Amino acid sequence: MSDKKYQPTESELEILQVLWANEPCTVRFIFEQLSTEKDSGYTTVLVQLQRMTKKGLVSRYKEGKTHYYQAIPKEEEIQENLFKRLVKTAYKGSAMDLALHALGQAATSEEELAAIQKWLDQKKNEQK
Repeated sequence: MSDKKYQPTESELEILQVLWANEPCTVRFIFEQLSTEKDSGYTTVLVQLQRMTKKGLVSRYKEGKTHYYQAIPKEEEIQENLFKRLVKTAYKGSAMDLALHALGQAATSEEELAAIQKWLDQKKNEQK
């Protein structure tokens, strides 16, 4: 993982998610994928990709007349950065408070509770 702390905006994150699932991608492909979820313009996606290229979030290469884009940071890297930011800013540094809050937001199934218990047991065994 690099030392660079990527903090993409919501719209940048939507584009990155399309790239992670399908890269390399053309602007047209990204536009079509995003258009299934919300109303977005082709030019808006193109401009966003150009900005993301300058910020170092995506790289671009050309084959013939077609430009292809790829994500630079790995999905896990962005997830980790966003998680750390959320814990720090919204939960005063407590990952436990975030986890308890998340678990309290919806009904937790028996399978989920069992998986959580298994994870807790593994963590206890690692500390022995």
